[in-house]
Amino acid sequence: MDVLDQLGSMREGKMSRRAFTKSLLASGVAVTAVPLGGRRALAATEEQATYFTWGGYDIPELFVPYKEKHGEVPNFSTFGGSEEALTKIRGGFVVDVTHPCNQALPRWVATELFQPVQTGELSNWPDVMPGLVDLPGNDAEGGNVWMAPFDWGQTSITYRTDLFELEGEESWDMLWDERYKGRLGSLASGGDAWWVGAIKAGVPFEQLDTQEAFDKIAAVMREQRPLIRTYTDDTTTLEQALSSGEMVAAMTWNSSATLLKAEGVPVKFADPKEGALTWVCGLMIHKDAPHLELAHDVIDSLLSVESGKFMIGDYGYGHSNVKSFEEFTSEELTDLGLSSNPDEILNAGHFQIPQTQAWETKMNGLWEEIKAGF
Repeated sequence: MDVLDQLGSMREGKMSRRAFTKSLLASGVAVTAVPLGGRRALAATEEQATYFTWGGYDIPELFVPYKEKHGEVPNFSTFGGSEEALTKIRGGFVVDVTHPCNQALPRWVATELFQPVQTGELSNWPDVMPGLVDLPGNDAEGGNVWMAPFDWGQTSITYRTDLFELEGEESWDMLWDERYKGRLGSLASGGDAWWVGAIKAGVPFEQLDTQEAFDKIAAVMREQRPLIRTYTDDTTTLEQALSSGEMVAAMTWNSSATLLKAEGVPVKFADPKEGALTWVCGLMIHKDAPHLELAHDVIDSLLSVESGKFMIGDYGYGHSNVKSFEEFTSEELTDLGLSSNPDEILNAGHFQIPQTQAWETKMNGLWEEIKAGF
């Protein structure tokens, strides 16, 4: 199958974006942001739920139970960062299910644009790890929750072991290494980059909302700015640049290192001595969800063992269904940098803490200025 055939299969929903990207990487073809809206627009029907999510989660592999029940996958719409998603929803974009992370949860609930997830409607809920449910602001009436936890993991550094000459221990300093000016990359969202800047600057997350913290973090991010080749939330761009050697290290999520290793690219997902950034993401339902029953089916599919097996094995992320981990040996999990006990991973790093909307707005404004060179 040539590239055009594969692109057609992806647009028809027969091939995932991740599988398409793997094929291009294996062939040495450059990858840029693939417009997924066209594929889903062709398949979109008013009878199906709409899932508003990060790019890379809009794939059929996560919706096997949903498709078996409803005959096709949900409609998809994607975003590059949770603040972008919330801004769009505040502007009147109505979806059934969306996919924020723990540090955003209280702010999202406070908008009154969402309704509780009815856990009694989820067949997989009994197998969800309780520790991932118990997040600040996640209690809703009747034993329900505002956000059903789905995936968890780390933000760290994926680096080429054959091209990056490590000096001492793995460290966030690797992304401030002037030897590799123009060959370093980063996720663009402040939801990752700013928090990593706090770790680099030695600012405890409990003290983020002070002027001193803003000044310290801004200083280290401005120091890094001339070294970065590109800021992007299109992870395929970072992965292809690492694969080709255009970049030697980049801030990524677990999935980038897992994909590149599977393709034989000599990379490692760093365990920084200062600690990685850790997070839990989950699923929320819009208060005006047009397909409320289907919304719960979307969530139930994402919480299934089938989806968990894919998330762990192909993306290297933790999953909220404890039974998903029974599909892997302890050695396989260790090789992926995971554990069936999420606390072992999340507490070993720096777990994101919810901030106010005022903080989020100030942080994003300053971060955009820094990325623009100011």
